[in-house]
Amino acid sequence: MAELNYRSLLETNNYLRTLSDTTYWLCITRTVQESKLFPMNPYMLLSYLNSFYRLPTLLREIDAATPAEELGDRAREVSLKVDTVNAAWGMPAFYLIGREMLMNWGLLRPGDAVEDVVDVLDFSRRFNLAYHRTDGHITNKEFGDRSQFLPERTLQVFEADLHGVRPGDRLHTAATKLVAQLSQYAFLAHCECRIGLHNSGPYNFGEGRQLIVRDFFDLTEGDYPWLDGIATRLPVNNLTIPIVFKDTNFHLMDDWASFEAEPSYNAANIAAVGMYTSDALTDGYVPVGMDNADTLAETMEQYREILNEATADLWKRIATWTREQMIDAGALVYSSVAKDFAHLAGTYRQEDWLSLDDRVQRFKPLMNDEYGRDNLGEMVGLLGFPHQKTSEYSMARYSGLNQNMLTGIPYSVLTDDDHAPTAGSTLSGSSSLPAKNGLWTTSAGRIDLDEYNRRARGFTPAVLQGANRYRDEEWVKWHHGSAEADELYRLAQRGSRNLEGRGSGLRRADLPGAVEGTSGADR
Repeated sequence: MAELNYRSLLETNNYLRTLSDTTYWLCITRTVQESKLFPMNPYMLLSYLNSFYRLPTLLREIDAATPAEELGDRAREVSLKVDTVNAAWGMPAFYLIGREMLMNWGLLRPGDAVEDVVDVLDFSRRFNLAYHRTDGHITNKEFGDRSQFLPERTLQVFEADLHGVRPGDRLHTAATKLVAQLSQYAFLAHCECRIGLHNSGPYNFGEGRQLIVRDFFDLTEGDYPWLDGIATRLPVNNLTIPIVFKDTNFHLMDDWASFEAEPSYNAANIAAVGMYTSDALTDGYVPVGMDNADTLAETMEQYREILNEATADLWKRIATWTREQMIDAGALVYSSVAKDFAHLAGTYRQEDWLSLDDRVQRFKPLMNDEYGRDNLGEMVGLLGFPHQKTSEYSMARYSGLNQNMLTGIPYSVLTDDDHAPTAGSTLSGSSSLPAKNGLWTTSAGRIDLDEYNRRARGFTPAVLQGANRYRDEEWVKWHHGSAEADELYRLAQRGSRNLEGRGSGLRRADLPGAVEGTSGADR
């Protein structure tokens, strides 16, 4: 993928240091989620090792099929699991923490696997630059904890089509209850971690209103074998719920896709909602139950009922698992955060992403709860391992101490051969979990994996075909009203109740109902 030279090492170490600072800030300032069911610390540590050993090989195959920057363009147009918390931050951070573990144990030196490190971070950097193209930053932290990757044409459709609500009405009640049910279910389906949830924004909707976009992924039969037969009445695998708040300022949307607001998140301040789905085969966001407020409320109520039943079913299934199965499932959820890259590229294989590498299996005997807690806390909180120390004169960005969470690559690898260039490309692994037997739930229906890959390899969204791919917000500013800009906007407006065919000449004040201090959501 990336050529190993002085320039590539400079770029790699720069990006690595950004990830190190950002991850340390996230770990010391955000809440900690504990589980009384899953051994989270042991499974997290094993997931980092699995990422280290497997990601370089898998990303090289994906990049050869669909370059990382094209994947970033795809992810920017819809809500996919290649998002901020999973692909943009999680994938490179998990890989690098696995590297850090092996260095702490004396099994790896900073120069070892240099080609792997450069390739993983080069892939991640190119993806992030394209994914964040609209706001022009590489991480949310760099943007002041903002996550505003959606283009204007999508946001206009949201504003025009979302349905207004008032506290206590049917749609407001249905939406708040569904979001709560989705959050509970997604946590359980992802072994009680936040990887199945995503939040982005905020976007200015005028008159003291802000939009945040809430996403929920892998809700029914798909990659996770433990979801075979679960929530099968749900016709979609991913849900996106845009929510407009009044009198609320979302001042933080970090790289873990969590947020803070003033005043705090309050369902009483919800002014409008909608619901969409998208996946690797959709050409933009697909409205779900959006014909009118009653239909949307009814759909949300039905989905909540399905997910309530699915939550109980999943609890019963997980209750039969052994400790090892719980560790395997959690480790695979974490280490497969980049799996939807393979779905987009049409290269997904179950054994690649839902197996613990044989090299990782060797470390399982270490992973009791006490060791997992202390090792993880030392490595990502206290930064107390000797190899994490720097010069006594240095002062880290957030701690002010001479420490770094992640270790850079020594430039001496360019002049000596005293290092192993890669961890190897042969993958073999296993899992204690039952094998997957179900189908994959997609916008094309429930299909088998061969059909899913075939469809993905042959699909390019219309907004990314030809010159459309490079018609960004700066171009639109100078070409709105042209035939080319109208074509681009009409692609996003397909299926819109209120903007179908309207083109690129609209401002916020031109949106249906957006006069006299109201928005299209208030009709």
